[in-house]
Amino acid sequence: LPRLLLCAAWEAPAAVFSTAAGGPSDLPEGQRQPHPQQQPAQQLPAAMASAAKEGEPQNFARRDQLLAIQAEAQKRWEAGKVFEVDAPAEGASTPDDKFFGNFPYPYMNGMLHLGHAFSLSKLEFASAYHRLLGKKVLFPQGFHCTGMPIKACADRLARELRTYGNPPVFPTEEEAAASVTAEPEAAPEAKTDPTKYKSTKSKAGAKKGTGSYQYQILQSVGISEADIPAFSDPLHWLDFFPPLAKSDITAMGCGVDWRRSFITTDVNPFYDSFVRWQFNLLRKLGKVIKDKRFTVYSPLDGQPCADHDRASGEGVGPQEYTLIKMKALELPGKLSQLQGQGTVYFMAATLRPETMYGQTNCWALPEGDYGAFRGLDGEIYIMAARAALNLSYQEKTPVAGQPECLLELKGQDLIGTPLASPNAVHARVYVLPLLTILMNKGTGIVTSVPSDSPDDYMALSDLKKKPKLREKFGVSDEWVMPFDVIPIIDVPELGNMAAVKVCEDMKIQSQNDTTKLAEAKGIVYLKGFNEGVLCVGPHAGKKVSEVKPIIRNEMLASGQAMLYSEPEKPVVSRSGDDCVVALTDQWYLTYGEDEWRALTREALNQLETYGDEAKNQFVSCLGWLQQWACSRSFGLGTRVPWDKDFLIESLSDSTIYMAYYTVAHVLQEGDMYCKSGSPSGTIKPEHVTDEVWDYVFLGKQLPSNCPISEQTLAKMRREFEYWYPFDLRVSGKDLIQNHLSFSLYTHTAVFPREHWPRAFRTNGHLLLNNAKMAKSTGNFKTLKQSIEEFSADAMRWALADAGDTMEDANFETSTANAAILRITKELAWIEDVLAEGAGLRAPGAELTLQDKIMLNEVNIACVRARDAYEKMLFREALKSAAYDLGNARDTYRFATAGAEGMSRDVVLRYIEASAQLLAPIIPHTSDHIWVNVLKKDGSVLTAGWPKTETPDFVMQRASKYIEDQIVSMRKLVAKAEAPPKKKKGPPEPAGKVVHGDVYVAERFVGWQEKTLLALQGAFDAKTKTFAADVNDQVVAAVAADETLAGLNEKQIKATVLPFAKFKMEEAGGGGLQVLDVKLPFDEVAMLEANLEYLKRALKLPSVRIAVITDADAVAQAAHPVDIKAAYPGNPATSFTLEAPTTA
Repeated sequence: LPRLLLCAAWEAPAAVFSTAAGGPSDLPEGQRQPHPQQQPAQQLPAAMASAAKEGEPQNFARRDQLLAIQAEAQKRWEAGKVFEVDAPAEGASTPDDKFFGNFPYPYMNGMLHLGHAFSLSKLEFASAYHRLLGKKVLFPQGFHCTGMPIKACADRLARELRTYGNPPVFPTEEEAAASVTAEPEAAPEAKTDPTKYKSTKSKAGAKKGTGSYQYQILQSVGISEADIPAFSDPLHWLDFFPPLAKSDITAMGCGVDWRRSFITTDVNPFYDSFVRWQFNLLRKLGKVIKDKRFTVYSPLDGQPCADHDRASGEGVGPQEYTLIKMKALELPGKLSQLQGQGTVYFMAATLRPETMYGQTNCWALPEGDYGAFRGLDGEIYIMAARAALNLSYQEKTPVAGQPECLLELKGQDLIGTPLASPNAVHARVYVLPLLTILMNKGTGIVTSVPSDSPDDYMALSDLKKKPKLREKFGVSDEWVMPFDVIPIIDVPELGNMAAVKVCEDMKIQSQNDTTKLAEAKGIVYLKGFNEGVLCVGPHAGKKVSEVKPIIRNEMLASGQAMLYSEPEKPVVSRSGDDCVVALTDQWYLTYGEDEWRALTREALNQLETYGDEAKNQFVSCLGWLQQWACSRSFGLGTRVPWDKDFLIESLSDSTIYMAYYTVAHVLQEGDMYCKSGSPSGTIKPEHVTDEVWDYVFLGKQLPSNCPISEQTLAKMRREFEYWYPFDLRVSGKDLIQNHLSFSLYTHTAVFPREHWPRAFRTNGHLLLNNAKMAKSTGNFKTLKQSIEEFSADAMRWALADAGDTMEDANFETSTANAAILRITKELAWIEDVLAEGAGLRAPGAELTLQDKIMLNEVNIACVRARDAYEKMLFREALKSAAYDLGNARDTYRFATAGAEGMSRDVVLRYIEASAQLLAPIIPHTSDHIWVNVLKKDGSVLTAGWPKTETPDFVMQRASKYIEDQIVSMRKLVAKAEAPPKKKKGPPEPAGKVVHGDVYVAERFVGWQEKTLLALQGAFDAKTKTFAADVNDQVVAAVAADETLAGLNEKQIKATVLPFAKFKMEEAGGGGLQVLDVKLPFDEVAMLEANLEYLKRALKLPSVRIAVITDADAVAQAAHPVDIKAAYPGNPATSFTLEAPTTA
């Protein structure tokens, strides 16, 4: 993902992001339309709908108004310590009264940006919601400094200052390129001090992958030249960035208890002690072992490269191959230079060693770059240089990390070499050209088994069929023509030459038909492995899936093959280094161990993940996750307690630190660094022993002779017991495959079941204006920039709108700008409507139908918003609390305008409820309304959820019916008043509708009634779907209806099914009720109750309501009425026109 690089090597923050946003908006406020997905079917509130039309002067008065409100609110919250919370005394509260949520601590090598804010907002909205409900809410926030990026960046800056001066004068790109030499890179020296780092690349090489000097990167984020040299000390980064992050999160309005904040690494001795305790405990439990394992490794850094140490390739692990040693029987051409230097082997990497019985040849890429490299025991290996580098880190070459190339070769130099290959039927096979070999995968040398590889079969067939192809690459007939396909595996339905069978069935013509070949390969490989039976060799008659490891082990034991690993996909470290796979002797966490995995799966089963997609990703991860290298030799962090030469890596020291939040304020007393112990001096780092942590977190015996008072220890124990387990952890989805799964594992190892996590909520990445955020393109915003540009509330509004799924979300600057306009106009309306002389009906006045409808809309908004907040669907919460309720308010204003007017009681109910419902999303504005406008005591943040009566959804449907009729009748009035079109002569003058007749059908009858009854029987209310044969059921139900007599089946379907389709679509949204034969309310009574509203909305002097069964009323219509077209919810109409006046 494109990420903000304030340093050359940057560790991914614990929060997921992919972000976006440019500089200050180039359009003035008010010229931005609301986000398209936020325009419901009904009309948007007037303030929103008119935004684009009105425009605004290009000034920031509205934004500045929100910033002023923001500053005042935050000052008030700080004074009231609204977000500081301690565990109550035992028995004073229940576990259901608390909410503990947390967000992965971001990495402190740069400023927080909008991507951080997006993930953080999910926790902030959830915490604010639970606080509003009256719960005790703990929302702490720490900052991550563990790992290699900060140290690497500081060292890099120091080298630049030494080399180029201070201030530095950097060479031009041409000068830098000219200075690069082709010297081979040395292997990293063994490190005894993990805080010391020595680059193994030239200066030019060290810059690779970063695109800029470290000095220039720091300049680009506004750090002055005078201040930059201080960043050559890695500890300066720790002092510089965490306070800025704290300031930005505070400015966002997040309800963080900052007393519990901390930084990681041994700079903070209390946290350092906590991590040492954690690892001592895991080692005692047998969860940490020392062993040699293949791991992704950075040659430049001289240590394993975990996910958060990578610039690209997160989640990529080692891919293990079997290297088949194919002995060269002759050394023709350029290869003759190797004569007498040792036995030469062509090293072919394969995932299918069991198929070597079917070899007919070997493949090489004619234009590929190869080399002859010194192996062990005097052997020489032919392979790509990239593969040789990997092999050199796996104890397969004389010098680790330094493959010795004896001879550089092109693939064409290898063509025609005769080889003796293990398990091959033929005594010799030849190297032939294959043009589809990828040199960045495997060794560049490929075995050929055409019986079970569609690619091999078609390539060999091409060479046999095409003499000119053989001639082009200098291939002799004797190398190709005698070698036929060798049957080795019997596959059900595909026979004993599966590749041949599938290629013929799919009519694949040549090796160039890559799309079909990929499909064929998938079929042959999967079926061959799962169902195939070997039909040659000593293991004939056994299933391939059973004998594959046996044959591989036999080849390894006999020296015919060796194990080889490389990254599954390219991995680049934060130092800009292309990673390899190395066999490293270091400390591992035993993730994947059977018993531990089973326990972790149990924890996953009881974990709330807010969706199957996330749950399935966790299941998949726990299925493949194996031992994890948890130590490093370079960077910042906590030293492995029993092996001081190593540091604990950044993903391993951050698995259960959520528990540390519960006691951090007791130990650190609000100092995030606490470099020398607690500020008061009462607790020193050496006082906090493993026995203290055992007591606090595990409930073991109170440590004896502990300098920490029993009262303090008891307080720490109470804090942990009350707050743990945490109720929610919010993170980006890319942390499922590492941090979040590691966290589950470690919780199950350390804590009893009652302290296992309750919920993980993962989100997708964030786009900015539908594009990836990237500083290089200018489509980027820091959190500070976003708050300054839009205000915290408008930014939060747009973040809530951005999306709630695991798909990529989208922050729209137009939505943020529209939010500025909407919020400030709402504030202006509230002040105006509550002012003296605003025309509101007095408090206590009898409620009208429109008053009741509006109060019902408030109740509905409260219910729907609460449901959305509970499910962490914040876009839905915003829609219910702002857009839907705002629409209802605007309808209420119009329905009562010019008549009785709005009720002051109803308006106050709307304003109060709106402030409460939106408090989690726009807390500054909501609190301003609560405190300064409504003059209420306390803060809206803790005011409680609005008291709600049971919503009347029938009333809402009736109200919507009136609004729909107004829209429909306006169109009919306009059509009635339009003069008839004339081909010649002047147009006739328009008429004027002066009266309307509305004729209501009270129920569906005839075939429509039968259709609806049939649909009811075929409808599944839970899924809101219909039976597959619903159309047949409908046609059968109406076949005997007398009104359809005389119609054949085709005509019946043409008459009935369009109506059935319409009602089925309605039921998909509205449920079973829309299939009733009558409306759930009295349609005539509803129209009559809103008669004055209808006349005012339609601008008609008179409107008459009648039913279609009233023959006299129908006869009085000005024009003939097609009463057959009327049905419940869709009345027939007739309009009386006043004769047009003529000149």
